[in-house]
Amino acid sequence: MNQSVLCICYSRTGNTERTMREISKALDCELAIVHDRVNRAGALGWLRCGLDAMRKKTRAVNRFETMHQLWDYNLVIIGTPVWAGRCSSVIRGFLKRRGFELTDVAYVITHRSDEPYRDVFDQMDMYLKRPHVADVSLRPGSTGYIFWRDQFIKACADFAGVPILPIEDEAEPAPEEAAPAETPAEEAPAAEEPAPEEAPAEEPPAEEAAAEVSVPEEAPAEEEPPAEEAPTEEPVPEEAPADEPAPEQES
Repeated sequence: MNQSVLCICYSRTGNTERTMREISKALDCELAIVHDRVNRAGALGWLRCGLDAMRKKTRAVNRFETMHQLWDYNLVIIGTPVWAGRCSSVIRGFLKRRGFELTDVAYVITHRSDEPYRDVFDQMDMYLKRPHVADVSLRPGSTGYIFWRDQFIKACADFAGVPILPIEDEAEPAPEEAAPAETPAEEAPAAEEPAPEEAPAEEPPAEEAAAEVSVPEEAPAEEEPPAEEAPTEEPVPEEAPADEPAPEQES
């Protein structure tokens, strides 16, 4: 593990922590999560976060362990969400109490809007001995998120003189989500199978056709009676001689 770089962050919803884990993994360095003693969960916690940020109200942060003293790191990367256009109260409290221990610092801020909130970097510099060396403003899930994150990682690696390790972007699980989409493709052949089975069902028309073919067989049967009735007309000449006795009665 790289022992010259340290990542520190606070995250209320998990977005900032997720980003900082990606950065710490790429730089192969340790990550410390800080909290204060305030309940910031739920809707009331969300309102409290905004009020504390606007009032610049801070409280003591929890203790966290690092491999070295803060001043021994070549670079400390600090991540924070943006609250009401300002640095989060938790990170502000950390910088107020321990900012003087830091030598070279880089900033990562996360937010939901398209506003870059560049003023937040100046707010954080107020608690340091000298200005920060690198910064990035990220909106998780946006189109340029991965690009600007990677640019920031490169800048930090160049400054600290450390290599960059490949990381798996959490946006890449899209292939796994595409896997369910393959299920319809597997069901499609099953849906096509009934079609061949219905094809034989068309054979009944063929049987009906055969029934139509049998119609000519009935036709000769109708012609036979006329052939039998034809000889029945022959007795008519036999009755003609029966008329001959008429002249005998006249004599």
